[in-house]
Amino acid sequence: MTQRAEPLPSYPPEHPAFAGHFPGRPIVPGVLLLDAALHALGTDGAVCRIANAKFLQPVAPGAALRLQVVPAGAGGWRFAVHGAQGEVANGRVEPAAGEP
Repeated sequence: MTQRAEPLPSYPPEHPAFAGHFPGRPIVPGVLLLDAALHALGTDGAVCRIANAKFLQPVAPGAALRLQVVPAGAGGWRFAVHGAQGEVANGRVEPAAGEP
């Protein structure tokens, strides 16, 4: 895989995750950002692990998001999620132990 950037899904205010995350000031849960990044990386069905992740800024409902991916050796990838306000999350995904 080479370096690339691509759009991620937007989460409308009606998304069920916002019901409890957080009333009065909804933000996109980090698990949705990680799930979208994993799907965009094409890891569906592959055995991998999120080696680390940082959430740098809250993401509001409906925000336009973009994923940037860079190979990181040993079959892993570094990723960054960007919104209008800059980088909102980043981390590293790598193959699970014993996987190619």
